[in-house]
Amino acid sequence: MLQGSERRGLRTSRTGFLILSLLVAGGLIVASAAGLLSPFEGIASAPLETVSGFFARLGRALNDNITRFNDMQALQQRIADLETALALYQEELVGLREKASDYDRLTSLLDYVQSARSQEFVTADVIGNDQTALLRTIIINRGTRDGIAAAMPVVTGQGLVGRVIQVSANAARVLLISDPSSSVSARLQNTRDEGAVVGQTSGALLMEFIPLDSQVRDGELVITSGLGGNFPPDLVIGQVTNVRLAPSGLYQIAQVRSLVSLDTLEFVLVITDFQPVDLGAFEE
Repeated sequence: MLQGSERRGLRTSRTGFLILSLLVAGGLIVASAAGLLSPFEGIASAPLETVSGFFARLGRALNDNITRFNDMQALQQRIADLETALALYQEELVGLREKASDYDRLTSLLDYVQSARSQEFVTADVIGNDQTALLRTIIINRGTRDGIAAAMPVVTGQGLVGRVIQVSANAARVLLISDPSSSVSARLQNTRDEGAVVGQTSGALLMEFIPLDSQVRDGELVITSGLGGNFPPDLVIGQVTNVRLAPSGLYQIAQVRSLVSLDTLEFVLVITDFQPVDLGAFEE
């Protein structure tokens, strides 16, 4: 243990050190105020400024990164919100376009019905489509309960589609004019020359048996003639796109383009007041 004299010496040393420190600090303050320490202050402050600048730059960089990170998160959230809104708008746009398309088609059918006031029609939706090289038919959602019967003509506002060949209580099958087994008695609108429009395995239409002296031209309309009693007269079948001589050389053949998009039918009209004529009673 320390003796009393030793303790007094230690306290004296501490007091002396404190007084000396205070005197040195006061001297440094006075010297600094007098400008005597300026050279030494510049030397001492250089590394401190370097360290301070480094940490300042580091702080700014960290702050910038944090800001960019927050901005990126906000931007990603904004992009996600916009993508969701765009998906909703696109769905709404598709629905509106479908409604506009249906409106146009139904308006066309209505215009046709009003222009043909002497005929009675039933509007039908196309619910089936069977178009191959050997068979070209559609199925509609109207049947005997709606007054539909076999052999009734089927049209749209653009022209002839075909005729009913099979009927059930609430549906019917329609043979398209593009079917290879279809044959429609036809007439050229301008020249009034007659022939027959037949379907091809490719889905194209040909008008055969056009007289050799007929002045048929590209663009001329082809309409039903009513001969044979299978279709009413003056229904538009299509438009001539090309004319050539038949291989036999006995008549002309015209390529006919239907004005109806037979591959994408959605609505049709069935002419319900037309009664096909059976000419079999006059055959011997």
